[in-house]
This record gives sequence, structure tokens and C-alpha cells, in this order.
Amino acid sequence: MPIASFNPYTGRELRRFRPHSPAQVERIVAQADRAARQWRRSSFAERARVLTRAAALLRERQDALARLMALEMGKPLRDGRAEVLKCALTCDYYAAHAEQMLADQLIETKARRSFIAHEPLGVVLAIMPWNFPFWQAIRFAAPALMAGNVGLLKHASNVPQCALALEKIFHDAGLPRAAFRTLLLESRDVEGLIADDRVQAVTLTGSEGAGSQVGAAAGRHIKKTVLELGGSDAFVVLADADLALAAQTAAQARMINAGQSCIAAKRFIVERPVAREFIRLLKAHLLEMRGGDPLDETTQYGPLARPDLADELTKQVADSVQLGAKVELYGGQSAPGTARFAPVILSNLRPGMPAYDQELFGPVASVLVARDEAHAIRLANDSRFGLGGAVWTRDEQRGERVARQIESGAVFVNALVASTPEMPFGGIKKSGYGRELSHLGIREFVNQKSIWIGGEKDGGARQKTE
Repeated sequence: MPIASFNPYTGRELRRFRPHSPAQVERIVAQADRAARQWRRSSFAERARVLTRAAALLRERQDALARLMALEMGKPLRDGRAEVLKCALTCDYYAAHAEQMLADQLIETKARRSFIAHEPLGVVLAIMPWNFPFWQAIRFAAPALMAGNVGLLKHASNVPQCALALEKIFHDAGLPRAAFRTLLLESRDVEGLIADDRVQAVTLTGSEGAGSQVGAAAGRHIKKTVLELGGSDAFVVLADADLALAAQTAAQARMINAGQSCIAAKRFIVERPVAREFIRLLKAHLLEMRGGDPLDETTQYGPLARPDLADELTKQVADSVQLGAKVELYGGQSAPGTARFAPVILSNLRPGMPAYDQELFGPVASVLVARDEAHAIRLANDSRFGLGGAVWTRDEQRGERVARQIESGAVFVNALVASTPEMPFGGIKKSGYGRELSHLGIREFVNQKSIWIGGEKDGGARQKTE
């Protein structure tokens, strides 16, 4: 069955690709395995030259890559350019810091010398989603390659052109061809790759269901994994917050990538004294946002990436309303079977409703009213997810205190939740495990080897025998 990419705004097919045959997959994996033995012996300086050149190519090609994302998954051009520039920044970051991050770590023991060495594992399989087709892949690739690993990318089937464009960037940057390859495969073919002894580790960004399947397969074959899964991030607005700024940021946070972001704010937990005003301000900001053709420079949010995603989101909203949710802003799917979806605000939510319990992957804001700070924290933590969160208050110490009590991989106080190469990124609970980015991310796919040299210090061993 061919792998096809469609323009979600027009519904037109863009290109078709023949999936890699079993023989082609075997050849690519064998070549990657051989490349891993070579690349691990490269110097940090050599690796850094490749990553620095990749960063330069990303910047040079940002317009073409942004257009590709607009066509293939509906991201507005200006957002696409920002994504590509963030990828370039991250390549530069690891090129500059990887050697220091992976330097031998001296440990004080009875040995004459003891330390932890950080050595590459080999072939890392990355299973990546469509919503940030370059950024998600770079988040794994930049640290993995700088650590001396090689990468196999199984990207989402609706963004094959983005996957191949990233492969070309690394090859054009001077990376050995076999050290980073895109595999054009259906999801059902992934388990065979995970089982292959030449694949040493697996990283996945995707849904809770996909993470469960990949984690189970990797567990059966004793493979190291990092899973970054869904999120239903809490955006806590306390009564003393700068409400105007909080509401403006809330609209931006909900509409990141048309709401199709794991760390987009989804549950807005607002203290009762300011709840109605917050809803009014949030509604006004969302209504001001301009949806439309992603290729139009004035478009602020595009369609969802596929019509079936919009259909599913429509059902989640309808089921919530049927169970008693109140619609504060009517938007939604413009017609059944289309990917176009305007912002929605729901309130009067309770457990058992999809808008309370599930991740809504699109521009639907769920507003929950908290009696006080303690209740706001309980509502924030009443989720099986824990990826990112935000707290808004004029009292910075109060914000830090509340942030420490929210069960999440990251919490931002008076700021938009975002990923950055300097800080670790990942979740807890059903949002997954492991970390990407920062020094923690580059150490996920290395052998942290303990090395002990010689006997005891200062002739200790000799003294014991005298």
C-alpha cells in the first residue's frame, strides 16, 4: 500500500511513495549497523562539524521546509520557519556542548582512579509524529548523533516529504549516508525493527496507545526506550494573576499548532473570583485569531493535520456537551469530513466527560473553576497525564510553591510552556518516561560505563598485607 501525503487544507493528494520493501529495510539496517561502528570512533570535533553544517542548511532552507510543512500537515508558514530555526539552534547547541556533557565523570572511591564513561549504544530507532515534523526528529537526532549513535527515522506516514527532507539535510551536511536514514514504513512494520538485535534503543513521541505498544515490544526485546506521549496540560490561573496577560497567553498556548501539541495548554483551571472574566478575555482573543490557508502569511492557525482527527475531536466535544458541558465559544469542524476546525471553549466540566478526562488534540479549551489554590492543585493533578503545566500569579514565591506541587515533567510560572535545548523535556504518569534535550537527553542513549583503575589509593592495598 503506498504512503501518500495530502494537503489537509485542500484535501488534495500531493505525492505517493512506495514503502521500503523487506529487502530494502534489511539493507538499510545492515548499513546503519556498520556505520554505527565507524561513527562511534569519530571525534566530537568531526561530529560537531556535521551538526553545525546541518544547522546552517536548516537556516538556508527554512522557507522551503516551512512550505513543505504547510502543504503536508497544515502548519502556517511563519510557524514552520520558527520550527526550522529552533531545530538549527538545537543542532548548534549540541555541537557546542556535547563533548562537555559526555566527558568522563570522576568518582571518588578507594580506587587509584575511577570514573563514569559515556559511550554510544549504536543504532537508535526513532518513531516520530507529524505535528512538529522537523523539531520532534531533531530533538532525538542532534544529541544522538553527537553522542556517536546513528539514527533510523520512522516518521508519521502523512509527512514522508518532511522525513526525506531532513535525511537530505544530514547527508548534505557531511554525515555518512548510512548514519541517518528515513524508513518509509507503515506502523505495523515497526515491531520487526524493534526486535532486530542491531537496533539498540527506541525513542517514540506519540499517543498513549502508541507508547504502550512500543514500550511493550521494546520490553520483550530488552531495549532501552524513551517515550514522550500525550499531555493534558493544566494552565492554572490564580485570583491574583495578571488576568489580561494570562488570558492572552492562554489563547496562544491553546492554539499552538492549531492545538495539536503535546504541551499546548488544554485544561484552564481558574480560581472562581476571576473565572467569568478569564473566559470573556480568552474568548475575545480566540475570536481575533485568523484561521485559513497555511500558505497565506497572515494565517495564524491552519487546519488539523487530517480530517479523521477533526472528526474525532468533534465527537469528543459532542459527547462532553451531551454529558452536561457548557459551550462558551461555538466553533468546531466547518463540515463533517473536513480538517478545518475553529476554536471552542467548554466549561461546566466534570469527571467522566472526554473534555475532562481525555487529551483534546486540537483547538478546544476546557475551563475548570477552582474554589481556591488547594482545589486548583487537586484539579491540575486529577489527570493521568503529566507533561507540562503553567501557573499564573503576581506572587512569584506562591507560583513556585504551587509549581512544586503540580505533577508534571515541567511547570512554567507566568510563562508559556515551551521546550528549549537547555532544559530537559519529558513527562510522568501516562505522558511517558525518559528525557529529551539538555544534558539528560544526550545521556539517555549512552552506556554509562563504570571504569575502575588499579588498587586502593596511597598504597592502601600494600598496607593491608604488611
